[in-house]
Amino acid sequence: MTSPVTIVTGASSGIGAATVRLLAHKGHAVALLARDEAALREVAATLPAGTSFSVRPCDVTVPEQVADAVAAVVAELGTPFGLVNAAGVCVPSPLAQTAPADWDTTLAVNLTGTFLMCQAVVPHMCALGKAGSILNFGSEAGSIGMPHYSAYCASKAGVLGLTRALAAELAPLVRVNALCPGPVDTPMLRSEFALTGDVDKAYQAEVGRVPLQAIATAAEVADAAVWLLHAGTATGTALALDGGTTVACYGAEPHQH
Repeated sequence: MTSPVTIVTGASSGIGAATVRLLAHKGHAVALLARDEAALREVAATLPAGTSFSVRPCDVTVPEQVADAVAAVVAELGTPFGLVNAAGVCVPSPLAQTAPADWDTTLAVNLTGTFLMCQAVVPHMCALGKAGSILNFGSEAGSIGMPHYSAYCASKAGVLGLTRALAAELAPLVRVNALCPGPVDTPMLRSEFALTGDVDKAYQAEVGRVPLQAIATAAEVADAAVWLLHAGTATGTALALDGGTTVACYGAEPHQH
């Protein structure tokens, strides 16, 4: 039986790398996309023996690179069943200090990159004539307001809108869903903590705002991502995996009684 082919962006670290590993363990042929080829090859070296994979350096904000990478994956591994859009960036800053370039980069990677990947992959999925599945990474930040995260919140809210629009447009052949984590212990989150000057204090503050008092691991998020990718009756779904932050009012102090 032919292994299903799944493309994962942001596959060089964090959630993307964890998702690639889990997909490979479940028998998928995996295409690893990110800008850093050396980091991609390090991830590929950890895959189970016998895994079919393709390493493709790609900047998801550049339409020509996206088109070339997808075409190369199709030629090498076959038509994709799945697409996981895990590439993302976050540059927190107050509104007055948010540089237009940082705003542009955040939306370009998180939102436009997701759009470009979908646009490039969907025609191949439809040509296959079999059900395909797209999993976009949203965030708790797409549903709640977070101080100093205006660009990130805007980009992730856009991902949710894109997900719902594509789910309506591409049914019944291609399912499109979004997974919306809260804080996840990844290099990206650690780099945000480093900006505060006290990583340990920032980590504890982050844990403290989560009702479940925990920060997810990349492996836990990957497990949910792979489940949702295969959830045959789900489309247009935005699945929260945030420890309760979106139902507990981010930043709110407990009421005193």
